[in-house]
Amino acid sequence: MNLDWIAPAKRLSALPPYVFARLDELKARAREQGLDLIDLGMGNPDGSAPAPVIEAAIAALQNPANHGYPPFEGTANFRCAITNWYRRRYDVELDPDSEALPLLGSKEGLTHLALAYVNPGDLVLVPSPAYPAHFRGPLIAGGTIHSLILKPENDWLIDLTAIPDEVAERAKILYFNYPSNPTTATAPREFFEEIVAFARRYSILLVHDLCYAELAFDGYQPTSLLEIPGAKDIGVEFHTLSKTYNMAGWRVGFVVGNRHIIQGLRTLKTNLDYGIFAALQTAAETALQLPDVYVHEVQARYRRRRDFLIEGLGELGWKIPKSKATMYLWVPCPPGMNSTDFALNVLQQTGVVVTPGNAFGVGGEGYVRVSLIAECDRLGEVLRRFKQANIRYQAEALVVGSD
Repeated sequence: MNLDWIAPAKRLSALPPYVFARLDELKARAREQGLDLIDLGMGNPDGSAPAPVIEAAIAALQNPANHGYPPFEGTANFRCAITNWYRRRYDVELDPDSEALPLLGSKEGLTHLALAYVNPGDLVLVPSPAYPAHFRGPLIAGGTIHSLILKPENDWLIDLTAIPDEVAERAKILYFNYPSNPTTATAPREFFEEIVAFARRYSILLVHDLCYAELAFDGYQPTSLLEIPGAKDIGVEFHTLSKTYNMAGWRVGFVVGNRHIIQGLRTLKTNLDYGIFAALQTAAETALQLPDVYVHEVQARYRRRRDFLIEGLGELGWKIPKSKATMYLWVPCPPGMNSTDFALNVLQQTGVVVTPGNAFGVGGEGYVRVSLIAECDRLGEVLRRFKQANIRYQAEALVVGSD
């Protein structure tokens, strides 16, 4: 039967192709050609979750009470673990019954928040480059995106003074993310104070994505939006256990902040899903209660990889400043090459996968994101292949495969 007449909803036509799905196609093709791929494309942590988390999950699986539908708002124990973690990390008090909501990963929550709050035509402020869910969710909801182009000369911070008054007056939501994916930029506390004042002045809902809260180095401590006085009146903050605890496939995250905003998201989710499997919530409680030594070990691992790869790329002409946080490097493309062409050249010539910066919006053009998701011996192989293919950063051009 011919189903060509069944057209998808118009909202799908507003979405650009999801770059990671496209990368999966290219990776599959490269493997068919016999290439030994080194995939530094997705932010997919290598290794398993911590042993105590796995043990807690196994024990919870053996409890029959965990195999039914979980509460829509998540288990009380997990919500308390979330709010206790906030008190310990940021000295922020939250009500576990109304100001914390478990999610099927932060991507799900970020997108569903847009469905809960964005009407067709509503104006949403989103930095560019940004994590794709920050602009794809509002697009799915029918919102209009106003891109806030981030610039290296401003340390990839949002320039609030560059937002016209008429745009700020129309805006309903502002998504932002520091430490930043993909730029690795960090924001001082003063910036958070300014953005809270800005949002309060124009009655804008603030959505902060703090999924790299624990992946910080060299003594740097990221700021939580909710540390700022008045932030909880107009904002929420999202987290995920994917990165710090190597739980990407477990799909566990949460949102905290303004109770009325969270209630709107909860109302939507009760019509879409049944929440996180209770056994996974028990494991997530364990993760949030792990001693700080575990976090320090994770930080040391990514710091070691960061330093190794920055030094090696430096020998090939790249001068990349040491990032204070996240699990990425934000690497400029050689002059004369756009993000997609450079990423494809690297894949075809070396079997190394990196993510073109334009996948994160027009503001990411001219860069690629490199995920630090392999140990230094494998990163050393990346550098060896780059040298062999003569891939380097040169002022005049990229040279690939020449003598």
